[in-house]
Amino acid sequence: MRFDIITIFPQILDSYFNESLFKKAQEKGLIKIQFHNLRDFTSDKHHKVDDKPYGGGPGMVFMAEPIARAVQSLRSKVKSQR
Repeated sequence: MRFDIITIFPQILDSYFNESLFKKAQEKGLIKIQFHNLRDFTSDKHHKVDDKPYGGGPGMVFMAEPIARAVQSLRSKVKSQR
């Protein structure tokens, strides 16, 4: 079973998934976990992934474009591996 996790903090999650049951399952070849940095799929020089919410208000939201690029890239990689 393969898990592709898209995140802006891949280093933080790496330590979590390399311990406990996740580590044992990976060593046995039952699962494969790969982290993908969402910032790698941006087109600006600052690798920006967040934007202000539509209509204003507090907080930030992820931009759709980097997420769409990441998903398309991962889908094409999975299809090519089959």
